[in-house]
Amino acid sequence: MSSRHLTGVALAVTVAAVAASVTGASGAVAAPGGNTALEAAEQAGAASTGDDLGLPADQSLTVRSVVTDRDGTRHVRYDRTVDGLPVVGGDLVVAKSTNGTVKNSHWNRGKAVAPASTKARVGKAAASATAAKAAGYRVDSSAAALVVYASSGTPRLAWQVTTTGIRASQTPSRLKTWVDARTGKVIDSAETIQEGTGNTQYSGTVTLNTIGTAPNFQLKDALGNFTVDLLGGTGGPGPLFTDADNIWGTSAQGLTGAARQTAAADAQWGAQETYDYYNTVLGRKGIWNTGVGAPSRVHYSDKYPNAFWDGAQMTYGDGLNNLRPLTSVDVAGHEMSHGVTENTANLNYRGESGGLNEATSDIFGTAVEFFANTPADVPDYLIGEKINLNGDGKPLRYMDNPSKDGRSANCWSRTVGRLDVHYSSGPLNHWFFMVSEGSGIKTVNGVGYNSPTCLGAPAVTGVGHAVAEKVWYRTLTTKLTSSSGYAAARNGAIASAKELYGKNSANCLAVQAAFTAIAVPAGTQTCAN
Repeated sequence: MSSRHLTGVALAVTVAAVAASVTGASGAVAAPGGNTALEAAEQAGAASTGDDLGLPADQSLTVRSVVTDRDGTRHVRYDRTVDGLPVVGGDLVVAKSTNGTVKNSHWNRGKAVAPASTKARVGKAAASATAAKAAGYRVDSSAAALVVYASSGTPRLAWQVTTTGIRASQTPSRLKTWVDARTGKVIDSAETIQEGTGNTQYSGTVTLNTIGTAPNFQLKDALGNFTVDLLGGTGGPGPLFTDADNIWGTSAQGLTGAARQTAAADAQWGAQETYDYYNTVLGRKGIWNTGVGAPSRVHYSDKYPNAFWDGAQMTYGDGLNNLRPLTSVDVAGHEMSHGVTENTANLNYRGESGGLNEATSDIFGTAVEFFANTPADVPDYLIGEKINLNGDGKPLRYMDNPSKDGRSANCWSRTVGRLDVHYSSGPLNHWFFMVSEGSGIKTVNGVGYNSPTCLGAPAVTGVGHAVAEKVWYRTLTTKLTSSSGYAAARNGAIASAKELYGKNSANCLAVQAAFTAIAVPAGTQTCAN
């Protein structure tokens, strides 16, 4: 388990408390990206489990996920098939002891899910046309497969048609429609992307992707990004935020009434935008690269002045006087990017590698802020400028001139690795700014910056934050290892820039010049070789 914080403030809980916060009250530890070894082992024994449960011979089990308790109990979630056809509504969870014995089970529907017939009278094209007409918008894509529909009523053979497009509200749609394969009539449909409105504290009024229907909308999207309320506690998963009208928060933080939803709206927006940034810009399907979103937990403890990533989820305190939760979009991007680092280079959280780890989260937190680009939170190169953590209106860190905070290093030196990782991150943050915008005095989006070079290095001409982001992501995912420091970062970034943009390209030369400008000595890689 790992724990990554936004600031250098010590996490005010014990290791056991952090473990409890990850595992929840039951002691279960989820593997959001899927524990392939456990799942493979359970899948190998799925037939035996089916026998233990007394399933008919025509049914088979497919493992969807495995959650393991501290005592070794495994909660295995299964999907079912009948004669090879997926059963919609046939899922179940089986709790097993360490020796594989079934302790108990929870069924969405009982054992009898076989339809009267598994021969379709209605073809795929006809079912797809019916579903497209029912969708009510221009369908961009459509996919259909035969299933057994058993969510309600008598189990029957159906075409499950998934249509995608854009609704009149400009909200994307991913609509599942079940068409009876014998009669051609629509049985049911479900929109997996719900349009909600979030009145956030930091990003203004935004559109949140939610699920459910009135009066029980859930602050969860189809990818699995969801937000829960810790109710001022430090452990347990906490209840999922729900709402009757799909309007979340009041734009002002509070601990009572609708204002309690405000921090949740910010956190959910941050998770949504971070996933979309990685997926859209960098081609990574979330933290685990599996297409699965991540949980967020708000209202942690009392006046807690921090946020952290613990290996499975983001957790946010309510900050100053419980009125400044640490849920701004750059902080959300920062925390989730710790998860990306953990699942790629897994940079050790100490020494120079720890500084690179922290800077990586600052870089991609900033990138997410640029991606979200809301009028209420105009993109900048300041970290945590919205949350007023110290009560003085100042940001936590300055990427153009890191030493402006009084603690961070602007330049690399042989002793930089001795600093706290939040301050040894300074040189790489400085590099990112100069690759993006260049050195010297400038104004970006109304914010003034002054970025000096180190040791009399030549001025740097910026080539845009999009270039810096792509170069650093490639470096993180293909070049760095757990103990990499600034020398490896320089070599890796120059190599990545050449691979992305070519030898002696302006982009590569900016990457190289910016490392020189933060005083990292030349290594084996140059833009020319």
